[in-house]
Amino acid sequence: MIGLQNATVSFGDRALFTHISFEVPVGRSMAVLGPNGRGKTTLLRALLGFQPLSGGTRKAPRVTGYVPQHGASQARMTGAEVVIMGRADRLGLFGQPQAQDRAAALEALSEIGANHLADLRYDRMSGGQRQMVLIARALATGSPALVFDEPTSALDLGNQARTLELLDGLRERRDRAILFTTHDPNHALAAADDVLMMMPGGQEVHGPVREMIEPARLSELYGVPMCWVDVDAPSGAQRQAIVPTFAGIEAAA
Repeated sequence: MIGLQNATVSFGDRALFTHISFEVPVGRSMAVLGPNGRGKTTLLRALLGFQPLSGGTRKAPRVTGYVPQHGASQARMTGAEVVIMGRADRLGLFGQPQAQDRAAALEALSEIGANHLADLRYDRMSGGQRQMVLIARALATGSPALVFDEPTSALDLGNQARTLELLDGLRERRDRAILFTTHDPNHALAAADDVLMMMPGGQEVHGPVREMIEPARLSELYGVPMCWVDVDAPSGAQRQAIVPTFAGIEAAA
């Protein structure tokens, strides 16, 4: 289980959030939504222990698989070597990776269908490829908890879709607690069971995704009118997406 209990984070006189409580048990996935500057990344940092709490407590395993928002690097490492970094806690301060660590890294890459990235240079990979490697690194920790900071933020639409499919696939296995931040409520519909909304007025609300993702609440969250639209899935089935009312062909004409 991961979560915060009655947690507060302040910077000087400014409280980014106060007395927030939520938990994500193993087998559930939660999306965190909120406007820019509301403290979504800080919430993750507090949960992971990177950001001190001004009050309250955090719940997290000693090692948590973490995928940061930006994964740029100039290090001349292969994809497999980056994934092996997820095994650092098992190696100790001066330990060197062993055969079992490389095997675990390759297994993590295989789990998300990214074996082809094992021997490629990480600094020469595309943004989508790097994201897959960082997800594999988080899996290689062996942690029952995975945390993603805006995992689709720098990706094109195709790579966003592939990343969401990976998140949903991990969710469906029901063997990890998963928490991720996003600006797009449709990403929550695609890959989350529950939603935590960090409202602009300073309060936080959370609940099942189907109760939380609705036009009135999202209009309040983002300050723009939102509405449901019907879309055709590749299978031919009809689904719904939620969008700002300014979106669409007419607005772009």
